[in-house]
Parts: sequence; structure tokens; C-alpha cells
Amino acid sequence: MLTRREALLGSVLAATAVATVGAMPAVANAKEVAGLPREKVSLVAPPFVHAHDQVAQGGPKVVEFTMTVEEKPVVIDADGTQLNAMTYNGSIPGPLMVVHEGDYLELTLINPDTNTLAHNIDFHAATGALGGGELTLINPGEQVTLRFKATRTGTFVYHCAPGGPMIPWHVVSGMSGAVMVLPRDGLRDDKGKPVRYDHIYYIGENDFYIPRDEQGKFKKYDTAGDNFDDTMKVMRGLIPTHVVFNGKAGSLTRENAMKAKVGETVLIVHSQANRDTRPHLIGGHGDYVWEQGKFANPPAKDLETWFIRGGSAGSALYTFLQPGIYAYVNHNLIEAVELGATAHFTVDGTWDDDLMKQVEAPRAITS
Repeated sequence: MLTRREALLGSVLAATAVATVGAMPAVANAKEVAGLPREKVSLVAPPFVHAHDQVAQGGPKVVEFTMTVEEKPVVIDADGTQLNAMTYNGSIPGPLMVVHEGDYLELTLINPDTNTLAHNIDFHAATGALGGGELTLINPGEQVTLRFKATRTGTFVYHCAPGGPMIPWHVVSGMSGAVMVLPRDGLRDDKGKPVRYDHIYYIGENDFYIPRDEQGKFKKYDTAGDNFDDTMKVMRGLIPTHVVFNGKAGSLTRENAMKAKVGETVLIVHSQANRDTRPHLIGGHGDYVWEQGKFANPPAKDLETWFIRGGSAGSALYTFLQPGIYAYVNHNLIEAVELGATAHFTVDGTWDDDLMKQVEAPRAITS
């Protein structure tokens, strides 16, 4: 079993971080950065996203975020199955952080002394060795602040990466999220014309690997480190026991469904830090889809299903044209129906018979 000391000191990053920090050169433009305006942002739990401008107001700034690592048990299905979760800010996925190209994202990461493991953060949006992972590795009772310049637009994954087998274990225990770097002049369609959204929702897809006992029932553990050996055995089989949106099967359905109205445009940001996935909006489409997540590339149009590579985040823009309940699924339908990767949009408005109409109700077959 993984001991507290092994968890804290077993990472190769623990040694390299100290050496690297000591050798780092001074930032060439430190004075310029110090003179930039600052904005403190309070993060919100997904699927919601903190308030932000779609078009940047003024020049670059330093956007300050704070996240706290929280190790805690999380129920991930209707049967009460428990995940010994590791989370950013208590949610799975961690919050979506939004900045504009040219801004500086400054994160203070806190690892309370009530936790048992070392944690860090690897930003796929950042430029620098290990995405900041070696500069943010902290033990329980520590905090660290990292700043990086948002030089590329798009949606990007972040995740915990403490080194070795700790990396996949922390990721499939819930430690991932996303950053969205908007172009300063906002999103554009395939012809370069501006597009806007009325709502934005962030969906993080996770694959979980819960060990079973001799009777085939899912096991429970006392602390985050206790399940390491058992979970690693399940992980190496590469067959998840659960594939869910936002931490739990059904977390975005029924009363928790995402909401919109006919005529409103929704931007859906979808991340998967570990496996490939294929989002599909049943009854709708991707009007504009940044499948690879990068806004410097023109979006694809009118997609039925789009592909999000493991370790990336993509986004899709859709204007709802009909009311009703829309299922948003991973179109590996086994994973959607049997393992939990289904969400709902509830859309209010007036039905358009020209788009769809039941011409005749079900009745007995006639010759």
C-alpha cells in the first residue's frame, strides 16, 4: 500500500523542482508585467463558468485565480459507488479558467494540511517544461503561485502530474480541468465573422476505475492513498468501470440539466484528460466546432459528432432551434448508456412544425 511518505517523496519532480527553480533566469519583462492591471476572479463549479468578456476590454492584464486541492470521497453513481477523489476546488472536473490571448494567468494553488498527498498542476496552455508541473509541486500544508502568459488561443486541459504512476492515478481520481484562452477580438466563424454565445457550459468527461471485492461489489477506502495498489491494477486493464460527465453518472440530467431557450446560442467546452471521446448532441448539431480546441484554426461546420482526443479540450457552438430535452452523450453508446456519459439540455420555446412534425400518431398496421 502507498504510504504517506511514498506519496509525498516518491515523485521524481520533487527533486527536479528545487534544482530548476534555483537555476531559472530572471524574467526579462518583469517590470512590464508588474505594471499590468490585475483582475481577481472567483471560480465557479462546472458546468458553469465564471463571468468574463467575450471580447477583451483594453490591453493585457494579469488574471488571478486561486484553487484549493481537496481530497474527499465522492459518490459517482445512483448505487452509491464511492470514488476516493482528488479534486481542484472540490469539483470534478476542476473549474474552467477563462483569459484572453496576451493575458497572464496567475494561479495560487493550495494543498491544505488535511490532505495526505502531494499535488501540482500541468497546464497544457502554458509554455515551459512540464507545463508548470515541476514549479507547482506542493506537499500538504503548502501553497504555490505560478504565472504564465497565454500565447495561444483555444481550450486546453490542465491536470495533476506529480510524476511516475502518480500521474494517471491522480488524473483518473478526478484531478483535471480546462483553460479557455479567447482571441482578444472574440470568436470567429469559418469566414472570419464574429460569433457570440448566450451561455457557456463546461463538461469534463472522466473515466474511473473502481476496484471490486471478492463478491464483485465496489470497494470503499478511508483515505485517498489507501486505494492506490488496488486502483492501479484496475487501471492497467484499461477498462473503466465508469465513464461520466462532471464527476457522476446523471450529474447533468433532470433538475441539473443545462438550460437554454430557442434562439439562444450555447458554447459547450468539453475536456477529457485521459481517453478519446466523441460528443454528440441528440437532436442538434455543432454549428461551429473547434474539434481540436484551437481558435486560431477555422471551425468545422454542421458536425453531427465530433472527436475530442485524450488529453485535450474542444468546443462546439450551437443555436437551439426547437424546444425539448436534448441528450448530450459520448457517442460510444455503451459508455453513454451503461457507464454514465450522458447529460441533458432543457430548452424552452415554441415548437416549429416545419423542422419536425409527427404526421401520424402510432396506430395499428393497415394493409
